[in-house]
Amino acid sequence: MYKIIELENGLEHVRGFYCGATHVGMRPDKEQGDVAFIRSDVPCDISAVFTSNTFQAAPIRHFLQYPNNFQTNFVLMNAKNANAMTGEQGIEDIEHIMAALAKKRNVLNPVMSSTGVIGYRLPLDKIISAFDSLDFNAKDSHGAARAIMTTDSFKKELAYKIELADGSSFHIASICKGAGMINPAMATMLCFIATDADIPKHDMDAFLHTSTEQSFNRISVDGDTSTNDTVMLLSNKKSGVYHQKAFLEALNKIMFELAMMILRDGEGANKLVAFEIKGAKTQEEAKKASMALSNSLLVKTALFGEDPNWGRIASTIGASGITCDEKTLTIYYDDLLIYSDAFRELDKEREAKAYKIMKQNAFKVTCDIGTGDACYTSYGCDLSYEYVKINAEYRT
Repeated sequence: MYKIIELENGLEHVRGFYCGATHVGMRPDKEQGDVAFIRSDVPCDISAVFTSNTFQAAPIRHFLQYPNNFQTNFVLMNAKNANAMTGEQGIEDIEHIMAALAKKRNVLNPVMSSTGVIGYRLPLDKIISAFDSLDFNAKDSHGAARAIMTTDSFKKELAYKIELADGSSFHIASICKGAGMINPAMATMLCFIATDADIPKHDMDAFLHTSTEQSFNRISVDGDTSTNDTVMLLSNKKSGVYHQKAFLEALNKIMFELAMMILRDGEGANKLVAFEIKGAKTQEEAKKASMALSNSLLVKTALFGEDPNWGRIASTIGASGITCDEKTLTIYYDDLLIYSDAFRELDKEREAKAYKIMKQNAFKVTCDIGTGDACYTSYGCDLSYEYVKINAEYRT
């Protein structure tokens, strides 16, 4: 038996990890940092999952130059500049920054992660100046979480303590950013997870991929996939404690909750909606239909308008290319049947009930295809006027 206990804030709870941020002028708000770090006082195993975008940013390509199963003790992060589509110079700039860092700290295979505007080289002098003001012994998870925000409206951090039956314990915590360019091909976001669990490297690799598929790969704000999407899991093993089942449950929990935070923060979003496909012919078809619904702009705008128009749901399923038939299809909003072969037109009573459900901040759309027994659930949000405003003014 074990207990998973939620703690306040984030990374500061994990043994041997330090984190913090500083402001170097990359963003105008001096109260919010723009360069942040996470470091361990001993070498860490590291696992990572990256964007499926062909144009992977320089920090990802720099990471991938290290040998398999390398260890690190330092992650450097910056906002306002993605260091993407910057060619080989983007990687050289990271190496220049890390060489400057090595003069200040004893770093082992340091890695970098960036978020912001694509197509511009990093301001080297500004980022390097951070090494004079950062407190490398800080435990400021709040500051680090805020520093990596871009269009996020709130910081995203979580921490859990896992207590085992014998009284021993380990911790897992994370900071994360993401609000726009979110698509289930790895959500457009940065996520850094630290643990002091004594977890084997092969479990880290396997579990991170599994948990990513169950969380960040199932959400969509706008259907766009960024160049910088990154999830990192670092373990310094300082607790000396490990329980495989408990760790996987805690990792699944922390990543799913962070994914839901991203959806709730989806640039101008007001609603979080689960799209459950049941009764599909195959698992692949269930996933295809569910993700089509979470990505559909017509569905998203109907959610924003709180319009119980099941036609947009049905049309999207039909256009997805899966095996389906209007005679076997049923559609529910929460527990309310809004479409079946016997009930094709919404009467006033059911439409009023559907409208009431759509007024909620969160609800579920369930579609039973009626051709098999495969199922899949993805998660999406509405698309509002605010989304257009935020992204129209992104660089201005």
